[in-house]
Amino acid sequence: MVADLSLCNITVREFDPNKDCSGVEEVERRCDVGPSGEVSLFTDLLGDPICRVRNSPAFLMLVAELGEEKEIVGMVRGCIKTVTCGKKHSRNSKNVTVIHRNNNDGDDNIIKPLPVYTKLSYILGLRVSPSHRRMGIGLKLVKRMEDWFAENGAEYSYMATDNDNQASVKLFTGKCGYAKFRTPSILVNPVFAHRVKVTKLVTIIKLTPSEAEKLYRRRFSTTEFFPRDIDAVLNNTLSLGTFLAVPHGAFSEKSWPGSDQFLADPPESWAVISVWNCNDVFKLEVRGASRVKRTFAKTTRIVDRALPWLNIPSVPEVFRPFGAHFLYGLGGAGPRAVKFLKALCDHAHNLAKESGCGVVATEVSNHEPLKAGIPHWKRLSCAEDLWCIKRLGEDYSDGSVGDWTKSPPGMSIFVDPREI
Repeated sequence: MVADLSLCNITVREFDPNKDCSGVEEVERRCDVGPSGEVSLFTDLLGDPICRVRNSPAFLMLVAELGEEKEIVGMVRGCIKTVTCGKKHSRNSKNVTVIHRNNNDGDDNIIKPLPVYTKLSYILGLRVSPSHRRMGIGLKLVKRMEDWFAENGAEYSYMATDNDNQASVKLFTGKCGYAKFRTPSILVNPVFAHRVKVTKLVTIIKLTPSEAEKLYRRRFSTTEFFPRDIDAVLNNTLSLGTFLAVPHGAFSEKSWPGSDQFLADPPESWAVISVWNCNDVFKLEVRGASRVKRTFAKTTRIVDRALPWLNIPSVPEVFRPFGAHFLYGLGGAGPRAVKFLKALCDHAHNLAKESGCGVVATEVSNHEPLKAGIPHWKRLSCAEDLWCIKRLGEDYSDGSVGDWTKSPPGMSIFVDPREI
């Protein structure tokens, strides 16, 4: 009964950066108080509560305030974009992309499937002050955000959470009607004090945003969650570049023929990644570690800096605020694609070292064929992140896909770095 009366005094409204920042930061601080004696990861949004959705095509942040004092006791962020939810073969010849393959197998015409797009919304950053939980505030925030999604034409809504976060899972699957959908892996690799050697068997080419867009649209547009506005992602100032690995001597940046010609006659093996700069968006910090662990980590860094030629895998300074780079748009083809992706990850490590980052991270499908080429520390990574999804409307964007929430997982997913 008390919870019901309290909920009547809760007002949910849009976040106002001119007056709400201090209240939001206080709720974030309260939520960041981890269990005594346990190691926890904390996030500093650098004074910008909207930073995790600011680069999305459409976004909103809501706050919940209590009583006449208008104390902020909760908040949630949300964004909307258009993504790939499936693929189809068009019956209209004008809309079919045909690939002419000239190789030892003969001159076959391969009809390339076309992406099916849907308007997808994403809920993230749901926080409720510990002293005001179990009062329905989180549910009220989610419902209000879903109203905004529906008003703006979103067909689906999804969220991501730790598999072990039972409170979040229970709220979304038990009360909000979401279903467990995908379980990608978050892979995190530390940035060492020494540079990592990149194999000389590959040549790494940095593509222009326009060439990268052509490559991604032609090769990866049917990948699940691929953003239709990939050009906006690649041209964002936080995107540090797209890098292509090819066999040594195949191409150079000067002899690069362009993405169209490259895909028309690709080398036997190749791989690609893009790098996103989270370092300027938020900082992370590990708290709660014992003095023994801190001392051990510091010792490994001292030795690594003193003897870099030994290539000792040192523990980065994660016990103070540190930044990260995120790898997205991972892909490739050929028998050596895994090794080529490993070379790109090594190159990305060195970029992160130059930027003073503590870690390099990425998120991929558990079924990703190139997953073995991504260096990571198991203790820093998450084997199964949990994505839950909900259908907001009765209509579907394309009958060939049907209800996306019931579709089986594909081999790969495209993780949008704007939502990290």
